[in-house]
Formats: sequence, structure tokens, C-alpha cells
Amino acid sequence: MIRVLIADDQDLVRAGFRMILDATDGIDVVGEADNGRDAVTKAQHLRPDVCLFDIRMPELDGLAATALIAGPDVAEPLNVVVITTFDLDEYVYGALQAGAIGFLLKNAAPELLVAAVRAAANGDSLISPEITTRLLDHVVAPNAPSSLSESPLTDRETEVVAAVARGLSNAEVATELHVSVSTVKAHIAAAMSKLDARNRVELVIWAYEHGLSG
Repeated sequence: MIRVLIADDQDLVRAGFRMILDATDGIDVVGEADNGRDAVTKAQHLRPDVCLFDIRMPELDGLAATALIAGPDVAEPLNVVVITTFDLDEYVYGALQAGAIGFLLKNAAPELLVAAVRAAANGDSLISPEITTRLLDHVVAPNAPSSLSESPLTDRETEVVAAVARGLSNAEVATELHVSVSTVKAHIAAAMSKLDARNRVELVIWAYEHGLSG
């Protein structure tokens, strides 16, 4: 069972998320918060598998709250998916820098919300497709791809990262490369370590910079 905490200052939004997630097999909403400070307190107490955080909340915004429970200095970080009505690049990048593992707009389809929760629970990133495109356009310089000649990755790790950049899940990568899911996870972990990437999104950025996204 995937345990989820929802934090949003709008009652109707929280109710809508709860209705969608509670109606989904294998997902249980274990708590709600209407401000960022309460969200952090409940997250630290409940230790949910996934936290859904709005960005604009009173007392403590979603980016600051995310940093407190998922940031690089947190000993046992939680999985945070940031959900907002705002799709500005600085919010996306700020959320990822704060430690978020996923980023969705509030107008995303219910199926995408569920997929994001499941992905986050498995340690995978899921970002709305339109957000991914804008993020990459914002972060990746529009230059010719960098050479792979000095890449620290093995050929297999490069294959896995390229597949991740195409949006494949761990299970889909495993099927495509005829290996186990655990092997895929090991390659992803190794690649993240070698590239000093904190999440799959940063792997995707690296892949785009090196011409592996096609």
C-alpha cells in the first residue's frame, strides 16, 4: 500500500486529490495539511511514501517545505511530488533543486496524478510532458550535443540513461534491454553516482546535453 500525504491550502483541491487516490487500488491517503509548516510536521511524523505538495501555501511555501523533508542535506529524504497551477520555469527548477522527485500541473489528468504517485513511491521521477519540454529548453543550452568520448558511464549505463530520457519506466527499460528491473535500478544508481545527479530528471538533462534523447 502506497501511503500519501496531501498538502494544499484549498479544501476542494485536497478533497479532489483524496477522492482520486483513495479510489485507486494500492494507494491510501494517510494525512492532509493546509499549510507548509503543518505539512512538514505531518510528513516527519507519518513518514508517508509520497508527499503531494502545493507550491503556494501559507506559513511555509511548498519549495521550502520540500527542502526540509527531501533536500540534499536531509538524512532520510521523503519522496515529494510538487503540484501547482503555475508552470513557470523557475518554479519547476526550484522544486527539483529543493529535492522534489516529480512535478505536475493541477490540470493534469487523474491518470497522470496516479502515475506520478506510483512512480514517486518507486523512486522514479514523473513530470508533466509539457513541463519536461519547457524545463529542458530552459536548462539545456541550444548547442550541439556534447561528446560522449569522455563519459564516465559504461555502454550499458548509457543505454539505460538514454531509455530513461525517452520517458521509459524501470520496467519498460528492463523489457527493452532484456534485463531485470533490479539490474536497471542498479545501472541508474551507478549513473546518478558517476554524474552526481540527484534524480532521474538530472539524468534526462545529461542525456539531452549528450544527444541521447532521440
